Amino acid sequence: MIDQSSNPQKKRTGISRVLHAFKYSLQGLYSAFYEPAFRQELWLSVLLIPASFWIGNNWVEISLLSASVFLVLIVELLNTGLESAIDRIGPQWHDLSKRCKDLGSAAVLLSLVLCAGIWCAALYHYF
Repeated sequence: MIDQSSNPQKKRTGISRVLHAFKYSLQGLYSAFYEPAFRQELWLSVLLIPASFWIGNNWVEISLLSASVFLVLIVELLNTGLESAIDRIGPQWHDLSKRCKDLGSAAVLLSLVLCAGIWCAALYHYF
């Protein structure tokens, strides 16, 4: 069982918990903005999200196009979190650290391939 007395964050309830969680989420996005890969994908999403309303014929297509872009951003955030945690452990080389970072990178690659596939199919259908 987790000792909640050692973590004051666990004592928050109700709207206070929601507001603090929102604040921490914004801090995470602010922190991610200084990661070059996230920033590149964010700028691409600024172009693709509005384009999804132009290319999509109905709400399902628009949602799929937009969701594929958001998925890339979400996976990139998770990958950045993994890399930060591994880097906190130490700068020394370790096979498991490399494996963790490689798996996170592979997840980002797969999300990018999925996004590109969805967008290519939509563009092919549109034109």
